Parts: sequence; structure tokens; C-alpha cells
Amino acid sequence: MAPPKFLGLSGRPLSLAVSTVATTGFLLFGYDQGVMSGIITAPAFNNFFTPTKDNSTMQGLITAIYEIGCLIGAMFVLWTGDLLGRRRNIMVGAFIMALGVIIQVTCQAGSNPFAQLFVGRVVMGIGNGMNTSTIPTYQAECSKTSNRGLLICIEGGVIAFGTLIAYWIDYGASYGPDDLVWRFPIAFQLLFAIFICVPMFYLPESPRWLLSHGRTQEADKVIAALRGYEIDGPETIQERNLIVDSLRASGGFGQKSTPFKALFTGGKTQHFRRLLLGSSSQFMQQVGGCNAVIYYFPILFQDSIGESHNMSMLLGGINMIVYSIFATVSWFAIERVGRRRLFLIGTVGQMLSMVIVFACLIPDDPMKARGAAVGLFTYIAFFGATWLPLPWLYPAEVNPIRTRGKANAVSTCSNWMFNFLIVMVTPIMVDKIGWGTYLFFAVMNGCFLPIIYFFYPETANRSLEEIDIIFAKGFVENMSYVTAAKELPHLTAEEIESYANKYGLVDRDSNGEGGNRHDEEKTRDRPDQSDSDSPAHVEIDVVDEHGVESGFGDGINTKETR
Repeated sequence: MAPPKFLGLSGRPLSLAVSTVATTGFLLFGYDQGVMSGIITAPAFNNFFTPTKDNSTMQGLITAIYEIGCLIGAMFVLWTGDLLGRRRNIMVGAFIMALGVIIQVTCQAGSNPFAQLFVGRVVMGIGNGMNTSTIPTYQAECSKTSNRGLLICIEGGVIAFGTLIAYWIDYGASYGPDDLVWRFPIAFQLLFAIFICVPMFYLPESPRWLLSHGRTQEADKVIAALRGYEIDGPETIQERNLIVDSLRASGGFGQKSTPFKALFTGGKTQHFRRLLLGSSSQFMQQVGGCNAVIYYFPILFQDSIGESHNMSMLLGGINMIVYSIFATVSWFAIERVGRRRLFLIGTVGQMLSMVIVFACLIPDDPMKARGAAVGLFTYIAFFGATWLPLPWLYPAEVNPIRTRGKANAVSTCSNWMFNFLIVMVTPIMVDKIGWGTYLFFAVMNGCFLPIIYFFYPETANRSLEEIDIIFAKGFVENMSYVTAAKELPHLTAEEIESYANKYGLVDRDSNGEGGNRHDEEKTRDRPDQSDSDSPAHVEIDVVDEHGVESGFGDGINTKETR
């Protein structure tokens, strides 16, 4: 019997289709990050939306209000994402983004177009907030454990390519009629939204989400299709059992939505600390000055360096080429160099780049000010290679299976809140304090170094279960979690179970034995018995030797245990 199909595909082609659509969501995210930068100071745009003309506050508001919409969308996923499902969240998010585009491009003179543009930006932001909160989770739950980190890193990296496309479309449209200057770059986003929404209608739901809602038959079909198995084959049943083991071990089987109180627990699992680590990475990404450069690169060149609008846009496009090239560096370095070291390298590079910028602007000499361009180029290179993808990957790794969905949504909310703040105040800061803007960002990056050095444990080449043990080790032995990560060797499946028992992460039954799959299978054979009555239903954060991480995949060295 052939494996079931979605969109006429199964196996590797179907997995590739899932990754392509998911990546397009972040491509659209990057496009919208860059599209306003090239039109916000364009005469055709300012003459049509008169409140933005020579008004840095209104320029910042109409650009930054998008982030408020994104925050609303992320909060929607935080509250209802587990109930609505990954697939429907993405489809609804893409549809809302398309609606926001239509609202913006249909603005007409004489009918308060600024207010309509304002509403359209918010609506589009809501859709993007839903997508950026959901897509990494959906991708993770449809991927193998072995390539999950790389795929999420690629998603983060294509943000740069979306911004690159936006810059050059802005530049090309600047030579057209007044309406084309701003309507076409905004309308172009419809293509991305349609490419997300239409295929997603035919693609499968996350198998983990289906099983968490007790929809076993549908989950079997999805697993078989994604992996290229027969729907009733032993491989499909084995994969389903691995997911169920993982869900039961984390207390998530039959629990359609993780309670918020689980985010604020300490003890051996350190859920709250891990939530703060993931959220702080998103906070530092924004306060480090990335969007001050991405959104306002042409404005910085015009107002701080004194270049013409045309030259500023041209240099902005070149800067985005540099951004995109360096965004691919993390794809090759993420496992070799490690998350922690990349964070530190990127922070030092960004800090020194901002020092170059403000030092060249202090003399108030147009010729010397051109040296600031070097700092802006090196900044975007370091950011693209490090801080661009890492804050999307680190929360997904550092948070455990039980709280990952909500913790990722909280991290995304953090991103959008401070994204709004920086995008809103940057043009005002450039207007009022000039080179002091870049001094501020240099100081902020300097402040990040001790936080990362002392509090961010390394997660590269670690399974989720090993990361659980790192935090349990740090708590039980009263040591730094960074030190715990350094001291803990890479573990086999048997060693993970041993360490989990050592640090009290695995609850035991009355016989002193940990729960195992045989108990689970007995429970599944008795559908009339509730989960709460099952001796294997314990809320733990480390799975047994057959467990897997948050999606379905290869488990932890499962070949060694067979």
C-alpha cells in the first residue's frame, strides 16, 4: 500500500513542501521589515500621506504601529494557539496579512488615507504576529530531531532575503509614477501571502498537535505521509508511539493547552528561568539596534551622513546584499561554533560597529561621517551571521516540551514589544541626539556581554532531554547552569535515563520503577480508564529511552536502544 499523500506528495517531497511554505512565512516577515524603509521618506509617499512629511514622529509611528499588530497576533496565539492548531493559525495569519495589504493599497486621496494606512499596517501586523509565533513550532513538529535546528535557523536567515527583496523593489519603484512608488512595493506582499495560505490548506497538521487532541487516526495518516510509510505499517505505529511517549512524559497527552502557571515554576525543571532566557534573547536582539539599521538605513544615510535620497536607497540595497550573504553563515556555523559563542561574537561585533558609527559622526564633518557607513555595514554583517537567527532558535531549544508552545509565544511577544519601541524612537533619536543614538546602541550591546557569559548555557548538539538534565544538575548541585552545561558530557540514551533518575526528574511508581511504554500500552488498551488514573501519567520533563523531543523524529539515539 502506497503512503497517503497531501498536496499529491509524500515522504521527502512533502517535508520539503512543508519547509518551503514555512520559510515563505519568514520571507514575508523580512520583506515587510524592509519595505517601509525605502518609501517612508519618498516625496511621492509624503505628499500622499501628508502627516509623514518632514515629521520623524509620524514616520516612526506609521512604521512601528505594525509591531503593535504583530504583538496582538502573538498574544492571540499565546491564548488560543494550542486550541486552534498550527495549520489553521498559519492560514488565518496569511489571510489577515493579505487583508491588511488590500486595505493599504486601496487608500484614496481625500478620504483620510493616513488613517486607512494606519489600520492596514495594524491588520497586517496581526497576521504576521500569528505566523511568526506558529511557524517555528509547526516546522519543528514536522521535522526530524536531527535537522530541526538547521531548519529553524534557515527560517531566521531568510528574513534577510525578504528584506533584500524589499529594498531593491523599493529602489526600482522609486523611478516610476507617484502611485507606483509606494503602492507596488506594498501590494507585492500579496504574492507571499497567497503562496502561504493556498498550499497550507492542503498540507497536513502537526502530528504532535493531532495526538495531543486525541486524533490518532489523523495523526497516523500525517506521520505516514511525511515519512513515506504505509499508514498501518509498523514504522508508522512506532513513530506514533514515540510521540505519545513524549507527550505523556511531559504531562501533555490529552492536555489540549498547557496552563499558564506551568511557565512560572522553578525547581529541577526551571521553567521560569528558561522562559526568561528565551525571551531575553528576543529582547536583546531588538535593543541591540538591528531594526534601527534595517528599517531606517536610508534615513540614517540621509540625515546622519548627508547623502541624497537616491544614493541612500542604493547603498541600502547594497547593505541588504551584505546582510543576506552573512545570514547564511549561521547555517554552517550553528553546530560547529555553538549558540553561546555565536551570541558573544555577534555582540562584540555589533558593539564595535556602533562605536565606529558614532565616533565618525562626532566631528560633524560630511567627509568623516562617511566612515560611519563602514560601521553600519559591519553591524549588519555581524547581526546577519549571529543575532538574526539565534533568538528564533534558542527559545525553541532551551524551553522544554511541555511549555515550548506558550514560552515561544511569550518570546515572540517580547520581540514585538521592543521592536515597536526601537522602530518608534529611532527617527526621533536621530533627529534629537544625532550620534548619541549609536552610542546608546553600543552601550546596550556592551551590557549584553556579561548576561550571555554568565547565564546562557550552551545547547548545541544537545537533545531536549540533555538540556533538561543541565538545568536539573545546576539546581540540585547549586552551580551555574553555564558550568553545568560545560561539565555534563554528551549522553547516550541509557545515560540520559540514569542522570534523570539521579537528579529526580523521573517520578517512580510504587514499585520504585519509572513509567515505561508497557504501562502506556496497557492504558491505551483500556480506553475507559482516564489518563489521571494511569500509573504512567506523571508530569515530568524528561522522557524515557524511547522518548523524542517536541515533534516526531528519530528520538534520542533510538538505534542504540533497540
